[in-house]
Amino acid sequence: MYAIVETGGKQHKVSAGQTLDVELLPQQVGEQVKLDQVFMIVDGGDIRVGSPVIEGASVVATVTDQVKGKKIRIFKYTGKRYRRRKGHRQQYTRLHVDEIRA
Repeated sequence: MYAIVETGGKQHKVSAGQTLDVELLPQQVGEQVKLDQVFMIVDGGDIRVGSPVIEGASVVATVTDQVKGKKIRIFKYTGKRYRRRKGHRQQYTRLHVDEIRA
């Protein structure tokens, strides 16, 4: 059984017991998160597709960690002695999917 959910403007394919990184959420480590933007649920041969979301369906997950992604370096350069270097590390919330409620 798996579901397609949206969080942080991105869609993720999740199944029970899976761990995934999503955009930073305000919850603390150990708290439960209810993702209710469920677009599709597949359970064997039974497929439910929402228009756009499935009413009453949700995915319950537990926050396991707040992590930072890989560092990205940005470098601007022109020939007239202009050089700027910046870096960025995106923050993520690591979730452990507990169950899918159809």
